[in-house]
Amino acid sequence: MVTIDQLKFDKKGLIPAVVVDAVTKDVLTVAYMNRESLEISMKEGRTCFWSRSRQELWRKGETSGNVQHIVSITADCDYDALTVLVNKEGPACHTGAESCFHNALYVSPDQTAFSLQELYELLQGRKRDLPEGSYTTYLFQKGIDKILKKVGEECTEVIIAAKADDKPETIYEIADLCYHIMVLMVQMGISVEDIHKELASRHVIDHKVKQEKMT
Repeated sequence: MVTIDQLKFDKKGLIPAVVVDAVTKDVLTVAYMNRESLEISMKEGRTCFWSRSRQELWRKGETSGNVQHIVSITADCDYDALTVLVNKEGPACHTGAESCFHNALYVSPDQTAFSLQELYELLQGRKRDLPEGSYTTYLFQKGIDKILKKVGEECTEVIIAAKADDKPETIYEIADLCYHIMVLMVQMGISVEDIHKELASRHVIDHKVKQEKMT
């Protein structure tokens, strides 16, 4: 583990902190910490920064309520920059955007990015706008019974492919199942973060159980 004494603050006593969403892995903001704000962050378990414009400490969410709960803080190889992994309550940006980084400058025509959160948001858009000719629109229009039927069918397809020891087909069918599960999530108002939190809570429980067994 790194100690604060090993960190290299700049001439003004500051170190850049890249704040990252623990669920989506999106970069939320880049702020600065001095030694005091870093110590406060570690003690309180929530982000506290140094405002270069106001020349004062500021706890994220102090006025807005958009608190960032710290999962971990990691220094880079030169000890002069930090990444702060957080679980956030509300938007990170003062504009109301989830991330401060929302102004696209360049998008590659060849390379593509994908995340479950992006897929979830796309499905939300389908449910909201119901564009004609979309299979997802068809599922939402048919309702919960149709969606559940498709989830069941895809589960069966996964089992058949896996039983045949057909890895490519199993991957294909798992992808289909994941898609239909996410349609179900959107239909029921279950977010990716809800699932993440549930899995994370089980991880903590398992860790405690393991500790108890070892003692």
